[in-house]
Amino acid sequence: MKSSLASRLAASSLALLAFAAAPAVAERADRSKPVDIEADRMSVDDRNKVHVFEGSVVLTQGTLIIKGDKLVVTQGADGFQKGVATTSGNRLATFRQKREASNEYVDGEAERIEYDSRTEQAKLFRRARVTSGGDEVRGNYIEYDAASENYLATNAPGSAPAPGSDGRVRAVIQPKGDNKPEGSR
Repeated sequence: MKSSLASRLAASSLALLAFAAAPAVAERADRSKPVDIEADRMSVDDRNKVHVFEGSVVLTQGTLIIKGDKLVVTQGADGFQKGVATTSGNRLATFRQKREASNEYVDGEAERIEYDSRTEQAKLFRRARVTSGGDEVRGNYIEYDAASENYLATNAPGSAPAPGSDGRVRAVIQPKGDNKPEGSR
């Protein structure tokens, strides 16, 4: 399941700013858990299956936690939900989810986070950062796919870099297993 750092970096160069990070499969039991949402206000358009939550929003489903100032949740005819979490000012929306068969978590933050329960994908826009097991990825756009164990990070061509950013993708990948330096085991 683990590939060498060299093969991961080679695959990333072929994908033009995309790379496969260390495996980070989401807790599978989360899908069968109810969704609990807390907020200061809520409005419901039941006909179109759109729920808007505002004010210190916290969505919890099993180990998945998404926080933001505003969360818009839409439900398709198939019952799967999509959510868009946003914030105002300098704060960032956040998500956190436990990795399958591990005590580690995947954490992410950005100005806007879109989460699709069908595909188990989180898309993070502007000032995006995802961490997992000591690894960290930063970029203007990050797509985290729990099902395929991949990240895609880019500057989102055509968009301006976030303030204070030079628009480059940044990654820190920690040594795994036998690749750890002496004294860090």
